Amino acid sequence: MAFADVFPQLMERPTPLMQRFARLLDEENGPPLESLARESQSITRRHFGRTMRLFAPLYLSNECVNNCSYCGFSRDAAILRTTLTVDQVVREAKHLHQLGFRNLLLVAGEHPKFVSDGYLQNCLDALKPLIPTLGIEVGPMEDDQYAEIVRHGAEGLIVYQETYHRRVYQTLHTAGPKKNFDWRLDCPERAYAGGFRRIGIGALFGLADWKFEALALCAHLEYLYRHCWKSQFTVAFPRMRPYAGNYQYETDSSLLLPDRALVRLITIFRIIFPHVGIVVSTREPAPLRDAIATLGPTHFSAGARTEPGGYTGAGHDDLHLTVKGRRVELEQKSGCEKATEQFQIHDTRSAAQVAEMLRLQGIDPVWKDWDEALLSNP
Repeated sequence: MAFADVFPQLMERPTPLMQRFARLLDEENGPPLESLARESQSITRRHFGRTMRLFAPLYLSNECVNNCSYCGFSRDAAILRTTLTVDQVVREAKHLHQLGFRNLLLVAGEHPKFVSDGYLQNCLDALKPLIPTLGIEVGPMEDDQYAEIVRHGAEGLIVYQETYHRRVYQTLHTAGPKKNFDWRLDCPERAYAGGFRRIGIGALFGLADWKFEALALCAHLEYLYRHCWKSQFTVAFPRMRPYAGNYQYETDSSLLLPDRALVRLITIFRIIFPHVGIVVSTREPAPLRDAIATLGPTHFSAGARTEPGGYTGAGHDDLHLTVKGRRVELEQKSGCEKATEQFQIHDTRSAAQVAEMLRLQGIDPVWKDWDEALLSNP
């Protein structure tokens, strides 16, 4: 029985852990944020020390077959698209390696025509000698496909449900394989069956009621700890950012996750799940990331770009449109365009600046925390 089978019942009849989570989340009757922050900080230091793992996303392609109304890569968006060659992916990775990164997340839109025929495997093969920790954030796959990806060097997978609210999910996803709510919901379990060592989940806050999303995320994580216990887990709470086609993103204010509520969520997840990795990306503003660095997060992205070739300009000579799945050449190219980003980042500091900020707070930035040699027999 998969999570999709039990999820509706869990939301109707929460487990004792979910009930505790809900009590802590109650700002009026629950503990004050200050006490939660102190407890969260103590637990984080006990289990993770004074460390922060740094990573960077590396976008491979912004082609996509899905229509998602909140995403800059949406199929019908008239954006400048490109897919990097394997050599260009290596070029981007070498740049990030020179900055210190040894942990990269490969990101691509879901498009079997452009990102197919072993492309992802070839990228992993080329990067494996250079980057010891490789994760992927791509379209959901079958467990045997995941097993193949693991054999080619990926050890982490990130898959955000976007929203756990089924009706909202169906409204926002109008075309493409991503329309299947249950298929995406069970993706972490297929990844576990495929052999991934690290699995990351999350919701995109701003699409549905944030308290519902938080409780659903708690339910999902509890389920995974019980049924997929050999893997390590991370959780993230990304908030909506401006994106192509809607740079003035607006939504019902009741759906928005305020800063103070975000901090509360981080501390509660740390208290309820002491060993979970907590990810805070460059979606968030620098002052907020600085303020919460010691309170519970364990993973920060830094110096991020959210378009293919964003670090070196690779692939910008092959920009095009895609209409109904077909490549359409630009009528004019000025030579200064770049591929369209998935969303605008908020913390624009360099990796070195983020690392220095952490050191000033007594936190050691960790660029590398894994090597395949750890699994080798002596």
